[in-house]
Amino acid sequence: MLTLAHFLETLTPYQATGQEPVISSVEVDSRTVQPGSLFAAFVGEQADGHAYVAAAFAAGAVAALVERPLPGDYLTIDTRSGQAPTITTFDKPVCLVVENTMSALQQAAKTWRAKFPVRIIGVTGSVGKTTTKELIHTVLSQQFKTLKSQGNRNNEIGLPLTLLNLRPEHERAVLEMGMYATGEIALLCELAQPAIGVVTIIGPVHLERVGSMDGIVKAKRELIEALPVDGVAVLNRDDDRVMSMAAHTKARVFTYGLDERADLWASHIQSMGLQGVGFTLHYQGESLNVKLPMLGRHSVHTALRAAAVGMVEGMAWDAIVAGLTTQRAQLRLVAVPGPHDSILIDDTYNSSPDSALAALNLLHDLDGRRVAVLGDMLELGQVEEEAHRLVGRRVADVAQVLVAVGPRGRWIAEEALRVGMSPLRVLLAEDVETAVSLLADLIQANDIILIKGSLGMRMDRIVAALGKEN
Repeated sequence: MLTLAHFLETLTPYQATGQEPVISSVEVDSRTVQPGSLFAAFVGEQADGHAYVAAAFAAGAVAALVERPLPGDYLTIDTRSGQAPTITTFDKPVCLVVENTMSALQQAAKTWRAKFPVRIIGVTGSVGKTTTKELIHTVLSQQFKTLKSQGNRNNEIGLPLTLLNLRPEHERAVLEMGMYATGEIALLCELAQPAIGVVTIIGPVHLERVGSMDGIVKAKRELIEALPVDGVAVLNRDDDRVMSMAAHTKARVFTYGLDERADLWASHIQSMGLQGVGFTLHYQGESLNVKLPMLGRHSVHTALRAAAVGMVEGMAWDAIVAGLTTQRAQLRLVAVPGPHDSILIDDTYNSSPDSALAALNLLHDLDGRRVAVLGDMLELGQVEEEAHRLVGRRVADVAQVLVAVGPRGRWIAEEALRVGMSPLRVLLAEDVETAVSLLADLIQANDIILIKGSLGMRMDRIVAALGKEN
């Protein structure tokens, strides 16, 4: 049970008395605070969390991590003094004054994680981290009490919040690990101490920040480098950049992919459109036919990663397959009813060259007039124009209509036109509002409409405007 004593003992020489209030959750957004929460006040670019401490206490928070004393009827404990606080009663909300909120949160998470023998699975890569994390969780949950990071809590704030949700009953935890720069995943591994590391695909996502593909490989490789000698690195045999990591780990390497040389591999892949995907799994001379309720051929790699972790953890085939085939497996890419009996393929969470091409491959497998609504792919650095043009070339092969959204989307449109797509079938939209207006006029009965773009483009607004379920 997480109590305020853990934070006090981590941040000061305090000795617990057993009277400290229970912490029901740790929150960084005052709007999500529940009775019993601890609120961590961060100073961000847009807002200062200290301005919301009073609101957090009004919502039921029992404590707050702050970087400066605040006015109010609070029990203020300044951890910066290095002295053990003398506390007779916890009859008021507690303000823990710390040097740095993030460092204090991370230290509390690290010491809390150390209390539990849970085996942690870290997941990183340029594409497919969240879907992989979700499916691994579903597979492991067939046999183990398993915790997972919620949503995309995959950074230096989100991962500590997940670790603080660990409880004695948890046997496994699946944590997504993202990065914007070298050293960030190493920090996450220091906090979490993963036993298994899973790498999806390495692509030019965040190239603008990191500077080179070698830099991205090095940053993602930190997960593999952090694994213990008795750990396991689960690597994509179909990605040379991922496979280069095998030389940088003390752990055992387990490979997956479509390559027959992988430890676990798949063949006879058959996309069944909106009905899912089928394939044959191969492992140590055994073969098994599987049908998943997930959309797109690229889902096979996601399934392979989850199955690989299940195998590494000693699970039986039937339990692994039960996890793979649950209807909860589909996470990001979903079909939504649209106008005139059309279908919107909602893949709006994010976009990169690899994931955009995978989505277009799915669109190609579907029956109907195929409409691709594609927005800017962000943070691609020096390759951004060529990456958008690469997608544009594939669009010309797949779609009957293209709606390109945003300034970079123009490159997609230009390239589609250059390779022969009819100008009558290529439309440009400066923003999502314009795209909604264009689509409202052009959508026909039984159209299949793929909607995809980087998170910052807010392409989800197109689905919200046109989807019948919204």
